[in-house]
Amino acid sequence: MIKTLNQATKMDREKFKVPKSVQQAVPIRKIWPDGIFQVESKFSKTFRFSDINYSIASKSDKTEMFLDYSELLNALDSGTSAKITLNNRRINKEEFEQSLLIPMKQDGLDEYRREYNDMLLSKVSGTNNSIYQERYLTISVHKKNIDEARTYFARVGTDIITHLAKLSSVGEELDAGERLQVFRDFFRAGKPTGVPFDLREYARKGHSFKDWICPASMEVSKDCFQLDGRYGRVLYMQDYASYVKDDMVSELCDLSRDLMLSIDILPVPTDEAVREIQNRLLGVETNVTNWQRRQNANNNFSAVVPYDMELQRKETKEMLDDLTTRDQRMMFGLLTMVHMADTKEQLDSDTDTLLSIARKHLCQLSVLKWQQVDGLNTVLPYGLRKINVLRTLTTESTAVLIPFHTQEIMQPGGIYYGQNAVSKNMLVADRRKLLNGNSFRLGVSGSGKSFSAKEEIVDLALSTDDDILILDPESEFASLVESLNGEVIRISATSDTHLNALDMDAAYGDDKNPLIEKSEFILSLFEQLVGAGNLSAKEKSILDRCTADVYRDYIRNGYKGDMPTLKDLYRQLMLQPEEEARGLALSSELFINGSLNTFAQNTNVNTKSRIIDYDIRELGEQLMPLGMLVTLDSIFNRVIQNWKEGKTTWIFADEFYLLFRYKYSSDFFYRLYKRIRKYNGFVTALTQNVEELLKSDTARLMLANSEFLILLNQSSTDREELAALLNISDNQLSYITNVGAGRGLIRCSGNIVPFENSFPKNTGLYKLMTTKPGEA
Repeated sequence: MIKTLNQATKMDREKFKVPKSVQQAVPIRKIWPDGIFQVESKFSKTFRFSDINYSIASKSDKTEMFLDYSELLNALDSGTSAKITLNNRRINKEEFEQSLLIPMKQDGLDEYRREYNDMLLSKVSGTNNSIYQERYLTISVHKKNIDEARTYFARVGTDIITHLAKLSSVGEELDAGERLQVFRDFFRAGKPTGVPFDLREYARKGHSFKDWICPASMEVSKDCFQLDGRYGRVLYMQDYASYVKDDMVSELCDLSRDLMLSIDILPVPTDEAVREIQNRLLGVETNVTNWQRRQNANNNFSAVVPYDMELQRKETKEMLDDLTTRDQRMMFGLLTMVHMADTKEQLDSDTDTLLSIARKHLCQLSVLKWQQVDGLNTVLPYGLRKINVLRTLTTESTAVLIPFHTQEIMQPGGIYYGQNAVSKNMLVADRRKLLNGNSFRLGVSGSGKSFSAKEEIVDLALSTDDDILILDPESEFASLVESLNGEVIRISATSDTHLNALDMDAAYGDDKNPLIEKSEFILSLFEQLVGAGNLSAKEKSILDRCTADVYRDYIRNGYKGDMPTLKDLYRQLMLQPEEEARGLALSSELFINGSLNTFAQNTNVNTKSRIIDYDIRELGEQLMPLGMLVTLDSIFNRVIQNWKEGKTTWIFADEFYLLFRYKYSSDFFYRLYKRIRKYNGFVTALTQNVEELLKSDTARLMLANSEFLILLNQSSTDREELAALLNISDNQLSYITNVGAGRGLIRCSGNIVPFENSFPKNTGLYKLMTTKPGEA
């Protein structure tokens, strides 16, 4: 026997004691707050790691992921045991309702909340989408004391997390409460967690931590066990095929049941492995030589070496070559899995399904007989290996059992954005937790951009107290905003609605002196009127002087009384002695005293409403640049005020490419885009003209820096641009090529996930959100 395996078996050996309670059946002896457990004679620590998009990656990307995963396996220390665990956990309905469903508020909008909650419940009541899959890597090692173990895990943990990061997988250490939660979820599935585990509180009361995780009863029979009336069975991989496909593990875990699959890995030092293989090769060559000698003694000089001997010689040489020249390591592997069911009949049916999946891959799963408890302790991420059915593997053959399938997005407290197109799990993201929560929604006309944005607006409006401001060039959001008790501000030259360009209060701007910010805005406004770069230094001084004069009485009265308007500024310009002042007044006359004076009158709409739709469809080409500037100033001012009050502001800008037709609106919005995170705000930009948008370097920069993107059906030219900008593979591009409305890709924190999103048509919310002719 190989020395490493012999030593590991000897050190793992424990004297068997018949457990007299369920607590005694749990092999954890001591726990520490940082997540290190003593299990029997070993210390163990568990790391959680996220999934990656392996199943939808291109062949070259899969090869790269496979090699990176092989590097992770090669990095495992020889003196340790590693256990990779895939945990299929059923979503607890009560916890789900508490985290995602919207509570009623008795504010006249509860009917919409009921419709939205019914939609969410329908998405989680299916088959696969009620299962959430988590991945763990448990390292166990024999050490003299906790201090040595802690030092060891600190070093190894950094190495593991670094290698996982190369795979675009996020690794994190689990503390004691999080590790115990994994076992509680398994042993007491379906029961609400209640109060999170508090080690100090349990110690103060003299209770054992096992009381928190253990089931009320556990019964063991020949080929299965029962936990609180639920049936379970442990299987192990008895025979491996000579060729195993890389999707076998994910197929075994596709069963929509509570289950765990673990792959135990015991690395062997390379020098020891090479000596062992050389000895085996020497034995094979000796057998071949002896066989040939016997044939020669019988005068059979032309005899061919038997096939089995030749095959043994060839495979041993290949193994030696792998270890010495191809950066492979020898490992001992063991695959075990446990699955749960509510009835014995269901358990037997699920077992047959799993056995048939293994047979499809030319492997053989078998049921452990009279070893169900040992098997359970092996599968669960304690860090133990109680089943001695090890298979000799190389790094490559171990890496084929790859634990990755498809990236999921499940952030607690987030918003529902659709279902994963591969796994059908819900995609829940919280843009507040991202480094840059700004977002783009891109897609051709009819791909579902507006519907997706409206769905997010509905969730925010019904579940939060955040403010929502919408820039609406196509009048698509008015009916929804009115139904949510918001304010629609329709701005045009002929409208009775007016926004005063000179609106200012004590909270205006980011500086202590609001007048400075307002003076800069007026300079931008006049530059827009007379042309960029055409304002002279003298004219700027005149405008600054007149701005101070116009606001003097208003500021002196504590920002109370009559608000100045552009007409007051016009009169002040006319009173100045300089000829340039009258030139400025004349250049602005059309927009102050002329037919386009909609921004030169006092505001007559509620700009303090929680939800505001700025409908700028009828602004016209002449008024559009000025209208954009005034509207954006009003929006930014609202963001600043909310920030000072501790409120969050969400901004939705439809037909975003329009902003980049005008220099000042594009510059203003770019500054807003960069700064709004600081002010507790988030921007969502929608556009179908992706190619036109990407002509602007500013827009390209904004798009590349956004951590949350929703890409819907794209035209061929737009696909090429986006693929180059966002590093999207050809396989992933198929999800935004000639697809139906509400289907595409979500890019969240650099991870790209295919999604689909549908909403029940027989609801009031659907009628408010749809833009299809005849349905709205």
